[in-house]
Amino acid sequence: MSAQNRHRFERPTLRKRAVHLPSSQGQRAATLFSRRIVHSEPQELITSKSFAEAVAVRISEDGSSTSPGAITQVIIPQSSPELLAEIASAWDLHPVLVDDLFHANQRAKVERYDDVLFVVLKSAVYIDAKEEVDFNEFHLLMKDDALVIICQGDRFIDGTLIPPDTAGIQEYFTNEKRSWTKDRGLLALGPEALIYRLLDTAVDGYFPVLDGLQDDKDGIERQVFSGDTAAAERIYLLSQEVIDVLHNSTHLIRLTQALGNGATKYAIPDDLRAYLDDVTDHLTRVLAEAGELRESLSQILNVNSTLVAQRQNEDMKKISGWAAILFAPTLVGAIYGMNFDDMPELHWAFGYPMALGLMLGLGVVLYVVFRVKKWM
Repeated sequence: MSAQNRHRFERPTLRKRAVHLPSSQGQRAATLFSRRIVHSEPQELITSKSFAEAVAVRISEDGSSTSPGAITQVIIPQSSPELLAEIASAWDLHPVLVDDLFHANQRAKVERYDDVLFVVLKSAVYIDAKEEVDFNEFHLLMKDDALVIICQGDRFIDGTLIPPDTAGIQEYFTNEKRSWTKDRGLLALGPEALIYRLLDTAVDGYFPVLDGLQDDKDGIERQVFSGDTAAAERIYLLSQEVIDVLHNSTHLIRLTQALGNGATKYAIPDDLRAYLDDVTDHLTRVLAEAGELRESLSQILNVNSTLVAQRQNEDMKKISGWAAILFAPTLVGAIYGMNFDDMPELHWAFGYPMALGLMLGLGVVLYVVFRVKKWM
């Protein structure tokens, strides 16, 4: 366990904070990646420097959609204030939505502003070396047949670190695992299907996190019964990570419920509703396992407190026993050290040896008694 990382005892604030965006000086301009999905087949990934260029692939020369039923996916790995302002202007976003775009550290939620659907997702990755859960936030904007994905952290939604260069990002999206080979039928359901796929990927990432937390919980149990005094702090810190998972998964399940409630109003296909119900079932499992893990850590903490109290009681017995053994000769020495003339053994030839023998005898007797009572 990294001592450098064991410093967080207070809960992080849930208040919205400004997005950490690169400054315009000394940083390269934000790069956008877009691709069309036509007839459930992803097209070539295109690199752009502006939002207008990224969405231009969906418009033909006469201003109409190039392919009815096609989907435009725009990925923004690293945003900037200028880019967010351009998106807000191009799509004429609601002022409240614009404020949300410029702020991160929000709970998972779904909101609709006129013809724009705004979704906040939270993915989770467990960093075993630090025994911490790393949460990454994503803002999704859907309008007509276009879906914009804005990454607020340093990872993609499946937990992969965002490559620092354009070539690395292109390689990530052209990888066979992310070529949507198994999602041809799903992609035919429209841009809402992409939101489902991202939500499903984020939820699936919580299960490895729970496995990592469970492994560390097992390690803490062994640590508690071995008498390690650092176990209590580790229990508190791991409990905090479990609570974070509970909070974020709770907000995610509310998000899926909100999407389900709006399915009828916005004519979401029945097949997609079935997929959404499956995600809700997975989140229910996450909540159940996280709740059990939190309860287990609470029980381990109680066991640890009991063992600590028992060890302290044993230590107090030993301290009290030695105090009594040392008190006996001290008492004899104090009595015969008094400066009185009329003391029976004061002028007796064997008085001094008798006092020493009495001191030693009392100490030995008390030691034997305490050993029999298992205090020593």
